[in-house]
Amino acid sequence: MSHNPVRPWRNIERRFSRQIRVGKVLVGGDAPISVQTMTNTITSDVKATLEQVQRAAVAGADIVRISTPDEDSTAALRHIVAESPVPIVADIHFHYKRAIEAAEAGAACLRINPGNIGDARRVAEVVRAAKDHGCSIRIGVNAGSLEKHLLEKYGEPCPDAMVESGMDHIKLLQDHDFHEFKISVKASDVFMAAAAYSQLASVTDAPIHLGITEAGGLTSGTVKSAIGLGNLLWAGIGDTIRVSLSADPVEEVKVGFEILKSLGLRHRGVTIISCPSCARQGFDVIKTVQTLEERLAHITTSLSLSIIGCVVNGPGEALMTDIGFTGGGAGKGMVYLAGKQDHTMGNDRMVDHIVELVEAKAAEIEKAEIEKAEV
Repeated sequence: MSHNPVRPWRNIERRFSRQIRVGKVLVGGDAPISVQTMTNTITSDVKATLEQVQRAAVAGADIVRISTPDEDSTAALRHIVAESPVPIVADIHFHYKRAIEAAEAGAACLRINPGNIGDARRVAEVVRAAKDHGCSIRIGVNAGSLEKHLLEKYGEPCPDAMVESGMDHIKLLQDHDFHEFKISVKASDVFMAAAAYSQLASVTDAPIHLGITEAGGLTSGTVKSAIGLGNLLWAGIGDTIRVSLSADPVEEVKVGFEILKSLGLRHRGVTIISCPSCARQGFDVIKTVQTLEERLAHITTSLSLSIIGCVVNGPGEALMTDIGFTGGGAGKGMVYLAGKQDHTMGNDRMVDHIVELVEAKAAEIEKAEIEKAEV
């Protein structure tokens, strides 16, 4: 739950779900909503894949999924898992034997698509391997690969067909006394995905993995994902998310956290509140914000920073942030600390000065948290 007693209109009541484990990461229940991404390297290239996993982890990824389409990939997976700083999900495309090999290689979770994995006997073998090696499973229903009989029944991919597929597969896992699973019902169509997830949330207590599949490039995919995932998360649905972008996986992690931060569901790094700029600006707002985003990317402590070009909204926004800078005249602006005017600073030195203030504030917050934990 996102609880704000002062501003109750910001509260989000999260849907109750069972809790499972993906390696060291808890998913569901009262666990934080985890952020995932997926590598796009050739998995058999262990060095390149590990480098991408590590960059994603530095950006904040809690879990990383890796495609395992062939035996070379599952052989490489053993080395990747051993060096990865985060749990690895093995993405199984068609062949059930790859799932068994991935479990043996140490994958924390197996992602299988019920429309592609095969008959009940093959699923049973995958479940046995998951049990033997302590893997969880993600049931990954996709509108683009529904089972033939469901397409014949419904005439086309639709929310009812996706949920029926998911529930059939849940039953199959439960019939094998396997309960360490989460489920997704992804579509590239925002309306279809949102409707399917909403329906799914009402018929199962399984943890839900949210995603708008094949969302598009960095800009279009971010917008589509923010609309689809944002609405579902706002309704309390979702235990782990992946933003699917035709972009660097690190960008998926960044966008995922921004969506969660905007709803108060996760807090990581500096939240910058800035104006779009106009003729009133006392400094180059756009360039300044771009520079600050780059120079503050290493900060993981949650705090807020307002960068406003003029005094129309600047003082008001500064009241709500840890640190603020508002453009003024004569080549300088006002620095705010904890919502109060503190001192002026020349525009030519403002970026370096703000970085120093943010780093000092982050260190102060971290120290307070350590001292609190020690009490």
